Amino acid sequence: MDKPVTLRDVGLRDGLQSIARTVPTAQKLEWLRALHGAGLREIEVGSFVPARLLPQLADTAELVAAAKSLPGLTASVLVPNLKGAQAALDSGAALMLLPLSASHAHSLANLRKTPDEAVAEVGRIRALRDAAGSRCLIEVGFSTAFGCTIQGRVDPAEVLRLLAAVLDAGADRVGLADTVGYADPLQVSRLFERSFAVAGDRLSCGHFHDTRGLGLANVYAAWQAGIRRFDACSGGIGGCPHAPGASGNVATEDVAYLFASMGVATGLDFDALMALRRQVGQWLEGEPLHGSIWRAGLPRTLKELA
Repeated sequence: MDKPVTLRDVGLRDGLQSIARTVPTAQKLEWLRALHGAGLREIEVGSFVPARLLPQLADTAELVAAAKSLPGLTASVLVPNLKGAQAALDSGAALMLLPLSASHAHSLANLRKTPDEAVAEVGRIRALRDAAGSRCLIEVGFSTAFGCTIQGRVDPAEVLRLLAAVLDAGADRVGLADTVGYADPLQVSRLFERSFAVAGDRLSCGHFHDTRGLGLANVYAAWQAGIRRFDACSGGIGGCPHAPGASGNVATEDVAYLFASMGVATGLDFDALMALRRQVGQWLEGEPLHGSIWRAGLPRTLKELA
């Protein structure tokens, strides 16, 4: 329980891919530096997908290059396929995140592959990485692990089967994601506990959306189950194209407060996080931001708890 928690801010990828406008590269670089200045040491800076599909993320290689100049920072990128993995290796990214949907229907809609075809792609990417002699970590994020807007229920046994399959295929790490905001804390606790039995310490991340107001409760449930690394997003932006009405990821500043209130170290600076949230609101003027702690601020008792 005393082990520090690591937050990976995913706003520059998961947040911006859900917003139609394209943020200028200069502003993204300022955003990146502000995250690092606030204490973030792991940041998802973009995605290597065709620019025609996501022009918002066409400058990902530039973001990776800038991230590599910031002390102690691990830059991760999302890659959907072998071509994206090659671009990630060429960029020198420290970690590539491969999405794999536990829902068959969501996998076809999002990746145009079945889950097992996505597992096979993991194996090809591992071979590519090894042939290149790269140290880039391969992490598979399991979207819709707790339910799907298209398919409905996702069988936990199928999640566990796919977890074992991607580890056998060569993934270094795996994480579970409530992409559409269907999870509840009891469900989170049970699935993470069962997943630890399959993946051990290679189960390394929880990714939660606050679509139905349970985002922080689910973070806490995953933490109690043993997870010490979470995705979050400045201002609670983000979402999923297959989750109508989704309000976004859990807010970085809210998750940081959750752990600080319990005396769990994250290494993050609240004032810097709040300043960045205000700046993000200006850059994304007209777009909704989410979260809670920004409304009332920190309680006066926080220092007593820390």
